[in-house]
Parts: sequence; structure tokens; C-alpha cells
Amino acid sequence: MSSSDTFPPPEASELSKKAAKKEAAKQDKLRKKQEAAAAAALAAAAVAEVSIDDPVADRYGDLELQSHGVSGLKWTDVKALSPELKGAEVLIGGRVHAVRAVSKKMSFLVVRDTGRSVQCVLTVKPGEVSEQMVRFSNSLTRESIVDVFGIVSVPNESIKGTTQQVEIQVSKLYCVSKAVPVLPINVEDAARSDAEIDEALKEGKQLVRVNQDTRLNYRVLDVRTLANQAIFRLQSEVNYKFIEFLRSKGFVGIHTPKLMGGTSEGGAAVFRLDYKGKPACLAQSPQLHKQMSICGDFMRVYEIGPVFRAEDSFTHRHLCEFTGLDAEMVIREHYSEVMDVVDELFVEIFDHLTTKFSEELEVVSRQYPFTPLKYLRKTLRLTFEEGVQMLKEAGTEVDPFGDLNTETEKKLGALVLEKYDTEFYILHRYPSAIRPFYTMPCYDDEKYSNSFDVFIRGEEIISGAQRVHDPDFLRKRAEECGIDVGSISSYLDSFKYGAWRHGGFGVGLERVVMLFCNLNNIRKTSLFPRDPQRLAP
Repeated sequence: MSSSDTFPPPEASELSKKAAKKEAAKQDKLRKKQEAAAAAALAAAAVAEVSIDDPVADRYGDLELQSHGVSGLKWTDVKALSPELKGAEVLIGGRVHAVRAVSKKMSFLVVRDTGRSVQCVLTVKPGEVSEQMVRFSNSLTRESIVDVFGIVSVPNESIKGTTQQVEIQVSKLYCVSKAVPVLPINVEDAARSDAEIDEALKEGKQLVRVNQDTRLNYRVLDVRTLANQAIFRLQSEVNYKFIEFLRSKGFVGIHTPKLMGGTSEGGAAVFRLDYKGKPACLAQSPQLHKQMSICGDFMRVYEIGPVFRAEDSFTHRHLCEFTGLDAEMVIREHYSEVMDVVDELFVEIFDHLTTKFSEELEVVSRQYPFTPLKYLRKTLRLTFEEGVQMLKEAGTEVDPFGDLNTETEKKLGALVLEKYDTEFYILHRYPSAIRPFYTMPCYDDEKYSNSFDVFIRGEEIISGAQRVHDPDFLRKRAEECGIDVGSISSYLDSFKYGAWRHGGFGVGLERVVMLFCNLNNIRKTSLFPRDPQRLAP
């Protein structure tokens, strides 16, 4: 038999795929329409039933919009529900994840709270649960918020589809907030991995794939998935550990202005605005005020805050607004002191995530598979010249005094991994020509600077350097870079009154989490991302 007898030609295969997708979309639209009609009918029926005299009508229904006070009742988190609570009466709150009507006298309700879920059972029982109450349960729409009272029970068999291996025998059920019958995206669809969808396709099944833009359009629904809940808890821990570590090293937290009279980095990538009739812009970084704080004798400072870049960068790793983790410190002798802080700080952050948040990492990996980050106890340091030489020996020619592009960064990252078995390293002594005006040149060769970048999985996450602390040299460098020195006069003046040797670094929070979890897009680690095409939600 020829291959043409067994397999359809590529054109036919492509057409059949398109037809299947079109039909799937049509069926999905029809399904949602039917679900809406069914939900509306159920809700109407439930309301009608409640209006009929029901001796247990006070044990279920919609709660009033405004609360009347504190009841003193004890609430239990869904994650705390365990077999040890068997027989205990509990009160939980959560979202309706799924509803399954078994009969007129029995219904199952899966309630979800921040990624944990439990099965709640309603069974008709005189004086406690009525048929009307069961109907009310069945009328609840997915993602509605409910309060549930009941007794914890432990079934004989394991429960599929919930995280908690107990059930709640419901005695009271109240709806706090009802979701619309048809959601723009379903949380179950948003929680599927690409592998799961592709596997279903092989079996002839068409599962909904929620694309990136749709997720971001309905972000409040998208972030309810287990993976997203884990991603932003990991991000919170990076934020927390950054502060904890730096405080332990004598750093002081500061807050600097985000409205600037001049640019902090130079160049045209700034958001310009009118400030009471004067030209201004949003801060590209807290750089200038970090340095001024050092001149003010704070000695070691850190800041966490928004950073604005007006670059038209349509890439997987750039945003127009991101969260900057910044630090600045007095240097006693050499800029390697700053790299020492970076080294110790990030090894501690990685250890913290790996040892204490393995469950969250596993949850992320289920939807977005990745291998754990490889890093050394003492972070590898290479000079820019050494990096260029490694690339050259591997057949990649780069400008020895130019910057590395994304492709060469990734290539160098692969070479470093192969040679040193690490995906986290520091590259220092960058060419002076590609660094900001305030970067200190090297004492032995002014073509290079006392600066560094730090990489995870072949992508840059940190930029740092020793800063120029001489006012005359700083002014000269600013003028050479085309910066209007009049717009940063207060910054330049702060060095006239005696300035410490100092240096520091800036980190993109979203990029750290993206690369630690090896995610393919920074928008996955930005709660409500702002890029050249997105200003909402």
C-alpha cells in the first residue's frame, strides 16, 4: 500500500485541522449559549422554589449586600480541611468550582479557595436540607462566592478532582456574590497545559486553548488558576527575601520620586508629560536618587518600585512598566563588593524558593514544565573579554566593544552551562561605550568599565556598576552622552559636597521569576502587564 493510501495529503490534513477548529469554536459558542439558558432557567426555578413556604428557607439563599456586623463565628480555610477534622462542624468560604446534580434529593458542590478545593454534599434531610435547597445549590453559577456550613466527613474512597480528601456534609449554604452564567474564559480551560491539549488532539478531542491576549483581557479570571496563584506567590517571596536579606546587611529602604525633570538613563525611551507647565518624564529607574541618598550618608539603600521604559520592544522579556528591585551602597575599595552582595543575595533567594516553596514550583511545572535552575554556591564571574573569547572559540564573532544581543546572550549562556554547569553567572568589565554616563571606567583600561550584568538561563536580569563620584567627570560624561545637564543639576550638585565611592544594581522582579521558572513570556509574571500595545485592564 502506498503512503497516499494511508495518509491524506498535507493540504487535506491542514484543511481538516482548520475545519475541526472551526467546528470546535462553533460547538463551544453553542455550548456557552446553552449553558447560559440552562443556568438562567435553574436560577429562576430556584428563586421560585424559595418563595414557596420552606421550613428551612433561612438555611440557604443569597446574602444581603451589606454586612450587619461581626458574628464571632470561626472560619476554616479550605487548605486546613483534613481527615483529622472528621465530625467537626466548619464554616468555609470559597468559589463554586463545579456543580453536579445527582437527583432531586442530592447534589455535589466543589468549592475552591486560592487553589485548594473540597467537595460539599447536599442531601435532603428533614429540618436541615430541603429539595428547594438542593435546587438552589444546582442553580449556583461557576465562580460564584459562597459560604458553607457543614460537618467534615471522610469518604471510604479517594476523591478525584479536589485537593482535600474530605467532604463537607452541608447544613447551610449562602451565596455571597453570584457570577454571570457564561464566563468569557473558563478557569479549567486556562489551567490546561499545552501538553494536555496536544495529547487530546492526538485522540481526536478538541480542548479549548486560551491564548495569551485572551488571558490578559480577562486577567482576574486567568490568575485564579493554580499555576498563576503559585507564580505570584513565588514573586511575593522574591520581593520579601530581597528586603529581608538587604536589611540584614544594613541596607535602609527608601522611596524615590517617579516624576522627573530629566532622564535618569539618557536616551529617548522615556514617557514625557506636562508637569504644571514644565516638561517632565516618568522615572526610567531610581538611579539618580539612589546615588543622592548615598551622598546623604545613608550608606546602603534599597528600593522596590515601578520603573517606566517607553521602548517599542515587542519581545517576550520587555515591558513598558515593571517592578524594579534596586540597591546602592558605599564601596570601600573595589566594585567587586557590589557583586559579592548580588552573589550572596540571589543564592539565598534561590535556596529559599527551592527549599520552602517546592509545592508552588511543582504546581507551576505541571502547567508550564521546566527543569530546576542550576546555580553554584559561589556564583561564577567572567569578564566581558572572557565571554567574547568563549563565543569566538565557539564560532560566534561579536564586536569586542559592542553589546551582546539576545541571540549571543543565549549562546553564551549555553556555553557557560556546558563548561561550568551553571545557569546563573556574572559577566563584568563591560565596554564603557555601552554603559550609562554615570558608570566608572576601569583604572587600567578606560575602554572598559567597573560594571556587570547577571544572567539566568542566558538572559540578563541584573545590571550594576560602580558609579562616577567626581562631579566634574560626571558632568563631562553626561554631556558626552547628550544629556541636558541643566535637567539633572540637583543630581550633579550633590557630588560637590563630598561623595562616597559607591555602586549598585537594578533587578527586574518579573524577569527573575520568569527565568527562574523558565516561562516563555514576561507577561506571565506581571499581574497586569503594560507593554507597547496594552494599557488595560
